[in-house]
Amino acid sequence: MQTALRHTHLLSVILFLLIYLIKTFLLVTNKNEALAKFTKTIKVPEMIISVLFLGTGIYLLTAVGATKLLIIKIVMVLAAIPTAIVGFKKSNKVLAVISLLLIIGAYGLAEVNKKKVEKQTLSNSANGQEVYSVYCERCHGKDGLNGSMGSDLTITQFDHAAILERIKNGSGSMPPFKDVLNEQELEAVSIYVETLKK
Repeated sequence: MQTALRHTHLLSVILFLLIYLIKTFLLVTNKNEALAKFTKTIKVPEMIISVLFLGTGIYLLTAVGATKLLIIKIVMVLAAIPTAIVGFKKSNKVLAVISLLLIIGAYGLAEVNKKKVEKQTLSNSANGQEVYSVYCERCHGKDGLNGSMGSDLTITQFDHAAILERIKNGSGSMPPFKDVLNEQELEAVSIYVETLKK
């Protein structure tokens, strides 16, 4: 589900950015009639896209956690929206351009943050492999496929949250590891288990 939300968020961000790019271009080039027509035509879709953009963004923020870059991104988006509203209502080209630059900057920060998270995930995955080999391999096998008593991890349908929950609290004959592993180790091994899926 989180993957679908990420894709929805990315699509809504791109559409949101595209709408503001077109509106800003029309305002800056003094195409007031075209801007009024475009604004009227796109009003309902723009509201839907804005709600999707903010709603999925807030949900993903709670799922991923706030980093400094994401907090700056949120501030930029929250500053861009009223700036854009005032800019377009008053036909203020400077405010419209500032709003567009804030949105582009927020998108750029999101991409930078995404790269940092991917690097951290790779690092956690490597640490997770170590944890897996010590605590999980004897039951689930080296590659998650042919363990002596554990389930086949290569075909699991569980998402990250469900895998983490099972590792923490156990399931069936699998013991809980919440008192054995710290939070970082639990997160790392759950990320590694996800890499075993085929």
